[in-house]
Amino acid sequence: MMAKQVQQDQLYIGIDGGGTKCRATIYSKQHGVLGTGLGGPANPLHGLERTLESIMVSTQLALQDAGLRVEQVHELNAGMGLAGVNLPALYDKIMQWDHPFRQMFLTTDLHTACIGAHEGQDGAVIITGTGSCGFSIVSGRSVNYGGHGFAQGDIGSGAWMGLEAIKAVLLDLDGLGKSTALTDMFKSHFNTLTAMGIAEQTAGQPSSGYAKLARFVFSAAEQEDEVALSIVTQGADYISRLAKRLLENQPPRLSMIGGLAEPLNKWLDPDVAARVELPKQPPEMGAIYFAIQNVEQSLEKVN
Repeated sequence: MMAKQVQQDQLYIGIDGGGTKCRATIYSKQHGVLGTGLGGPANPLHGLERTLESIMVSTQLALQDAGLRVEQVHELNAGMGLAGVNLPALYDKIMQWDHPFRQMFLTTDLHTACIGAHEGQDGAVIITGTGSCGFSIVSGRSVNYGGHGFAQGDIGSGAWMGLEAIKAVLLDLDGLGKSTALTDMFKSHFNTLTAMGIAEQTAGQPSSGYAKLARFVFSAAEQEDEVALSIVTQGADYISRLAKRLLENQPPRLSMIGGLAEPLNKWLDPDVAARVELPKQPPEMGAIYFAIQNVEQSLEKVN
C-alpha cells in the first residue's frame, strides 16, 4: 500500500488500551486495515503518563506498519477505548490531553469491545483479561456491571486469580493454609524457597504482574489441585452470574474477550457457555467503528 494512495482517504485509528497492553489499528474505508501496532499497559488508573506513552508507542508502530509518515498522525481520526475511563475523573484527564490526532473520540474499553464483537449491532460482552467486567447495549440503552478495579473487584480476572494464588501459597508456606501444587510452581517461578521471598517480589506489583500468574492456577486446576480448583470455580461462578445479569437485558449476542475467555469457558455454567459466541471483530476495530460513527455524525450536522 503506497502512502500517497491513502492521503486523500479519511484515515482512522482504533486504540484498545487495557491493563497489560495497548493495540492500535489504522484503517481507511477505501483500503481497510493499513497497519497495526502494540504498546505496553494503558489503564490510566495505574498511571496516566504510562498510558499516554503506550498509546503513542502503539500509534507510531501502526504508522510504520502502514507505510505512513510519522507526521501523518495529525490526519488520524482516533477512536479510543481505554480501561478505567468509566471513572469520570480519569475520562476528564484523558480528554484534557494535548493529543496529536486530527480528532479524538474517547469511551471505555468495554464499549469498544462490544461494538467490535457485534460489528456495531446490539449485544453484550464480558471482558476477562487482566480485569473483568460486563457491558451490554440493547436498543440504545447501555449497562455495565463489575469493572470496579484491582484489587477491590475484578473477580474472575487474571489479576484476581494471581492474587488469590499468592495468598494461598503464602499461607501454605507458613503452615497456616492448605497444601497446594501452586507452592512448588511459585517457588520455581520466583526462584525462592520462602514466603518472604515471594512476598518481597510481589509487593506493590500492578494488576498486570498478578495476571501473569493466572496460567499457573489453570495448570494446577487441571491437575485437580484443591486450592487452584477453588480459585477457578469461584472466578467462573462470578463470570457466569455476570453473564446472566447481562442476559436479563436480552441482547441478541453474548461474547467473551480477553486472555482468560478461552481457558475459563469450560468452567462456566453450561447454560452460559452455550450462549457465548465468538466476537466478530476485535476491540480496536470497535474503536474504529466508534470513530467513524462520530465523524459521520459531525459531518451530518455540518451538512
